Amino acid sequence: MIGMISEWLWWDRLWLPGNLTWVDLKDEDGLVYARASHLYATVPFALGFLVLRYLFERLIATPLAALLGITEKPRYKVEHNAVLEHYFSTKSKHPRQADIDGLCKKCSWSSRKVERWFRKRRNQERPGVLKKFREVSWRLVFYLAAFVGGIIALYDKPWFYNLREMWNGYPRQSMLESQYWYYIVEMSFYLSLVLRITFDVKRKDFKEQIIHHWATLTLLAFSWCGNYIRVGTLVMLIHDSSDILLESAKIFNYAKWGRTCNGIFVVFAAVFIVTRLIIFPFWIIHCTWVYPPDHYPPFFGYYFFNFMLVILLMLHTFWAYLILRMVKMFLFGSVSCSIFIFGNAFIFPKSICLDCLTLQWVSKSFGVVIFCDFSLYICKPSVKCLFDNLCLLTSIGQMGYFMQLVFKFACASV
Repeated sequence: MIGMISEWLWWDRLWLPGNLTWVDLKDEDGLVYARASHLYATVPFALGFLVLRYLFERLIATPLAALLGITEKPRYKVEHNAVLEHYFSTKSKHPRQADIDGLCKKCSWSSRKVERWFRKRRNQERPGVLKKFREVSWRLVFYLAAFVGGIIALYDKPWFYNLREMWNGYPRQSMLESQYWYYIVEMSFYLSLVLRITFDVKRKDFKEQIIHHWATLTLLAFSWCGNYIRVGTLVMLIHDSSDILLESAKIFNYAKWGRTCNGIFVVFAAVFIVTRLIIFPFWIIHCTWVYPPDHYPPFFGYYFFNFMLVILLMLHTFWAYLILRMVKMFLFGSVSCSIFIFGNAFIFPKSICLDCLTLQWVSKSFGVVIFCDFSLYICKPSVKCLFDNLCLLTSIGQMGYFMQLVFKFACASV
């Protein structure tokens, strides 16, 4: 049974074009071809990456975080309750109201106390900023090293400048040592991410992240076995180029360098759009879809490889949508509302909630006093900070004293 599956899996017509067979790709006359057995090396290398990551996070990332002022906030453990803990661990972290009522009877607690317990218990499991910083810094170091290594491996290759050269002699294209190590290192890294994915910080796009990792591994493995190595190296280089900027922006975000983070993120968005939504589909996919039929008739490997590239393109489109939403928030703010200009002051509708950072940004940018129909709608923890920044950063003008009185009145009424 196993032999039959193996024979079908490695059937020549699935992997090779025309009348070629695996016998035609035997190593000879100094030519070395990619073999599926070469990929076995990714397993020990992936385990090695896990060890290297552990050492990096403890010996380099943690001291670096301390230098940037990134520390772990103290976490307060919730009151132990076996009934609620069992429900939290086995059923749901967000109980419905009917379930809360049932838990109240079992624990002899009030509904409000049970809700508060679940909220604190969820907060207790949230990853700290130090853990996020360690993960991001590790990925940044790898992507930077991989991108530099990719440039070194590809800069003198003819297909790096002329994509038609990618198919000259296919599939009898000898594997280069630089291509071998580029593939093994990249695949080992992504395999290590898959092995650690249940322990790493779960992002909002967790499902898409899993699909991306498996699609990348499948694409790289198939391109290796089908000798699409030249295309694969370009795909990896394109992906690493924008990931460097993304991880850099996250690091500055955790370090609370807001302007630097926002600036890098805007650059990242531009690079992401250019590389993932322009170069990737209109150069790389065009190259893999249009040029190969000039050299051989389409076969299963041709369609499957392009199908995997399209899956990556769909993920890129989804992420581009999220990225552009964030860029819009950075450039134009997260609140869309009507703003009236009266004298030297902006008048915001009283339904708008202003936090400290928003007030600082508007004050620094426009030098105006912000008030809100004599009734500011402010988050309570930020009231004092809001008033301090308003008095410190705004140019008040002739109505300044009156505006301060209005602001004090509004703060007192919150």
